[in-house]
Amino acid sequence: QVQLVESGGGLVQTGGSLRLSCAVSGSIFDNAGFGWYRQVPGKQRDWVARITSVGSTAYADSLKGRFAISRDNAKNTVYLQMNNLKPEDTAVYYCNYWPRSFDSWGQGTQVTVSS
Repeated sequence: QVQLVESGGGLVQTGGSLRLSCAVSGSIFDNAGFGWYRQVPGKQRDWVARITSVGSTAYADSLKGRFAISRDNAKNTVYLQMNNLKPEDTAVYYCNYWPRSFDSWGQGTQVTVSS
């Protein structure tokens, strides 16, 4: 039974930082890649970042180096460090396997950046 549970979102001022967590259970963690995605109501879900099983990272061009994805295999957890947040980063953030997504998306975690 695969579960991916996002946490760590909240309300932050422009220029602030947040660290999101994705707790993975019910699956093999170490050999999997993972991605972060975000979605605004009425908009498509966009890819944000990914990390492979060996720790290689990549990011959406629009993020301009502000975000960093990491993983802790001992805790079966994937993180997204978000720095210099902007109002346009406001969205619900989701995690999933990468490149093959699990077909059941979780609730996500809300990130709201105030002006």
